[in-house]
Amino acid sequence: MKRLIYFFAFIASYASLSAQPLPTGNPKDFKVKTCLHSIGYAGVWRGQATLTVDEFLVKAKELGYDGVMLMAKRPHLSPLDYDKEARARLKKRIADLGLTLVGLAGYSDFTTGLDKVGIPHTEIQAAYIGQVAELAADLGTDIVRIFTGYDRPGVPYDRQYALVVEGIRMAALQAQKYGVTLAVQNHHDVALHHDEMYWLMKDIDMPNVKVGWDAWSPNLEGLTQEEIKASIYKLKPYIIQTIGADYVPMQRYRYDNQLTNYLPEPPAMRATQMGKGIIDYDTFFGTLKEIGYQGYLIYEMCEVLEGGGSIQNLDYTAKEFLKFVERFK
Repeated sequence: MKRLIYFFAFIASYASLSAQPLPTGNPKDFKVKTCLHSIGYAGVWRGQATLTVDEFLVKAKELGYDGVMLMAKRPHLSPLDYDKEARARLKKRIADLGLTLVGLAGYSDFTTGLDKVGIPHTEIQAAYIGQVAELAADLGTDIVRIFTGYDRPGVPYDRQYALVVEGIRMAALQAQKYGVTLAVQNHHDVALHHDEMYWLMKDIDMPNVKVGWDAWSPNLEGLTQEEIKASIYKLKPYIIQTIGADYVPMQRYRYDNQLTNYLPEPPAMRATQMGKGIIDYDTFFGTLKEIGYQGYLIYEMCEVLEGGGSIQNLDYTAKEFLKFVERFK
């Protein structure tokens, strides 16, 4: 009898994993729902002010955001620092403020440690994501954002790709226990391009693994407007999340004394207010609207920011995002 109960409970939770808000295909179903990522107030970047989790929640509410995404690592929301009682208090605090916890931001790199085969790095990564999934469920959200893996020079591509598939599958099995879906962001080297991400989704083939598709990577890859639109339409069956950020290139040169000249180096990217940078959000958000995207428009300040990292400039920049997305209503 117990086995039957466990079996039906598993089936029910497994089926619920496919009930994520996928695009409907109808532009009328698109709604501008805004979310602020706590990384912008975590002091990660040079000169950036730091708020506690509670201070950040109050800030997001004061700024006028609908929801929040919390960084699942120190100094914000590490699973190591929040026991069951602390999680219950935080869940209540978010509800009392009238905010939606849109998801947690997990930090994974499934190709790490390829040069140290004796250490189970892939299992460690999956175990961490499983802990974050449990934390998410305790806090009342069912989405955890994850990354794939950075390219390791000298290691065959197929070996790295296969390790990402294996690692995400292991992490997804852990997340299934808590009814959590993993949103794979196009951030790390593996599956950065939409064709590769599409293959990755097909190869993983699990109902609780979807895509968090962002605009800035395709733009920095040099994709055209048509290619950016095509990326969204191709990944339409999987997109449940997107994180926005705008950037300006800082041109760099290196002096060569043998030539008495300056040689170009790859530009460094600096964050700026939405609409002031080089990322084509009119095309990207416009296409999300076309496909009836159902998720939140999440904003992050995830680089050294134009104007500095003071609370005043962070707040100003976060407000500019709210103004920018008004055009898509």
